[in-house]
Amino acid sequence: MMYRLVAVGTLTLLLGIAVGCGPPGRVEERTIEVKPNTELEQAKQYLKNYANGQPLGSEVTSFTHLVESVRRDDPTRAEILEKGFAELQKPGVNVAAKAKEILKQLEPRPTG
Repeated sequence: MMYRLVAVGTLTLLLGIAVGCGPPGRVEERTIEVKPNTELEQAKQYLKNYANGQPLGSEVTSFTHLVESVRRDDPTRAEILEKGFAELQKPGVNVAAKAKEILKQLEPRPTG
């Protein structure tokens, strides 16, 4: 008797796997747009973290690379980042306040 119960349970499980567990019919397909994480976005993320109280860490070694990468596409923002990152590393600076200031400078300017 126990053998039949185990056999029926195993057969039911295998049938469920073979048939599938989803609803019958067409599966809904979705396209999700993923924005590439540009160097400017990476720099902004660092600044947002600093504005929220995170201290400077080992990522400061990547500041030069970020600035040079941003410079290829947006020289104006690269200058803002270069000056801002330099100021963030000065002793005694209020990192959170300075990061907020830099983020404001990086915001797109209205045209027209």
